[in-house]
Amino acid sequence: MKIETQCLHAGYQPGNTEPRVIPIVQSTTYVYDSTEEVAAVFDDPTKSLVYSRFGNPTVMAVEDKIAALEGGVGAMCTTSGQAATLLSILNICSAGDSIISTSEIYGGTINLFSHTLPRLGIECIYIDKNASDEEIIAAFRPNTKAVFGETIANPALTVLDIERFAKIAHSQNVPLIVDNTFATPILCKPFEFGADIVIHSTSKYMDGHAIQVGGVIVDSGKFDWTNGKFPGLTEPDESYHGISYTKTYGDMAYIIKARMQLMRDFGVYPAAHSAFLLNLGLETLAVRMKQYCENATTVAKYLEQSDKVEYVRYPALESDESYALAQKYLKGCSGVISFVVKGGREAAMKVMNALQLASNEVHVADIRTCVLHPASETHRQLSDEQLVAAGIESGMIRLSVGLENVEDILADIKLGLEQI
Repeated sequence: MKIETQCLHAGYQPGNTEPRVIPIVQSTTYVYDSTEEVAAVFDDPTKSLVYSRFGNPTVMAVEDKIAALEGGVGAMCTTSGQAATLLSILNICSAGDSIISTSEIYGGTINLFSHTLPRLGIECIYIDKNASDEEIIAAFRPNTKAVFGETIANPALTVLDIERFAKIAHSQNVPLIVDNTFATPILCKPFEFGADIVIHSTSKYMDGHAIQVGGVIVDSGKFDWTNGKFPGLTEPDESYHGISYTKTYGDMAYIIKARMQLMRDFGVYPAAHSAFLLNLGLETLAVRMKQYCENATTVAKYLEQSDKVEYVRYPALESDESYALAQKYLKGCSGVISFVVKGGREAAMKVMNALQLASNEVHVADIRTCVLHPASETHRQLSDEQLVAAGIESGMIRLSVGLENVEDILADIKLGLEQI
């Protein structure tokens, strides 16, 4: 779909001059010249816009930009990262199916996979990312439809061996879905290593300013959906004029189905103004990611030398278990650090309560430094066994290093550690 042909009724007239910024097309609906034209759009949604529950010119411009950054054939924005995760699974899974996921993923995703998806009849089988290929393959079942993992796990900060997991997934004729939120396409492009679908919580680094929540699904266009395991993409969709997505849309079958079937029914599409704000963040993403990485590396090395810290997890450190994988897949390790203080939960609370520059908040990947205690906050719904599997200890602090002067950040951390 071309943006230029969709904005005529919203005050944007394309011509020889382009607007300096993406225009905000604040409209729910679009005007057509005839009933035949409306019918044609409903028969083939790529011809024009249907309704702003499906697509909006402002949002679509941002979708095109993110797809280009990731190297995909198309993208679909959602109202949150959780919505993107959910729809990425529901687009290929039905009741009676299963997925495989690494255990070191975001707590909210664990909750979605462990409790909500089973209520829809979809089972999640968790595996250790360090398990052998044979052990992981043994976890597959005839009804397994996807493998899921995070480029940089939140908050375990381990790095996914994307190439290995892609090969395993493809050997079983299923796609690899990768949450690339922490890395962003600036630091890693999972499609280059064999991933098939990428998702993001755009609320994090892509936005950068913590001003709006959002998510996105990006389609590589490379997976063969006609291998017999995905009839929802190959067989006629009776809810949409009997269209076979693979036959009609080719390499864009997955993302078109997500939009015209799931977005139609769930309606979790962002507003034009939200996309406008997201685009402002995208315009500085490359510059910001470089500085996040520099600041975080300095902070991680400082924490590693502290006698009040048991260990630091940051893949840029040579001592980190994911260092080799980070060198292979990443052009930087983001601004997020996990570290465990001596003294467990009580000591961690003392450190966090003493901080003055860093804010204690349920957010991450902001321009401002912030901290969080996963065991009692974002991952509090997990059992002790699940916390261990997710790589979380009671004394772990997730530190999201911001863009402040790094000396000020270090001074604040020193103040916190002095409380132990």
